[in-house]
Amino acid sequence: MAGKKRFDVATALDAAMIQFWRAGYADTSVDNLSRATGLNRSSIYSSLGDKDTLFTACLERYSTRYGAKYDAALSCAADRPLAAVRAFFDVTLERIADPGLPDGCLVAQTVMATPVLSVGVAARAREAIGFQHTRLCGALKAGRLSDEAAESYAAHLAAVNQSLAVMSRAGAGAEQLRGIVDVTLDALAGPLGARG
Repeated sequence: MAGKKRFDVATALDAAMIQFWRAGYADTSVDNLSRATGLNRSSIYSSLGDKDTLFTACLERYSTRYGAKYDAALSCAADRPLAAVRAFFDVTLERIADPGLPDGCLVAQTVMATPVLSVGVAARAREAIGFQHTRLCGALKAGRLSDEAAESYAAHLAAVNQSLAVMSRAGAGAEQLRGIVDVTLDALAGPLGARG
């Protein structure tokens, strides 16, 4: 159709996601999003929605992309629970090490920004961070930990995982982050009977 600009929505969402991830919700303006996506303000509003709507779509995209990787990593938990948790952390460490991505975690930094978020976006961010605990708890139960132990260790592992993202933003190097994961896995080896 003449006069209509065509653009790839997935590419625009990825660019917006990186902008939000790099600068955070509060420090990302619609002008920043326009520069990042190459779309003018009216195209952003008409095609991608207002800032909250676009941010929520970016958070969903991020959560889906990395959630699928975490689920795949934990898929061997029934037979090799320790290896599954190591693979879970590897997803985070590989994301952190990728020079094409911003430091940290979009979900973690969004939860920390809750005071400046709309009620809907804040709720979605809390839900996204809760998925980590849920998937880890399920994996640890599959690895034959009791419900109570699985809940407790899942909370700890999710907290360690988020701390890796925060520490990477603070400048911690790959070796230091890997050391934190190794200490965490050593502590988990006992309850799991060092299986896997």
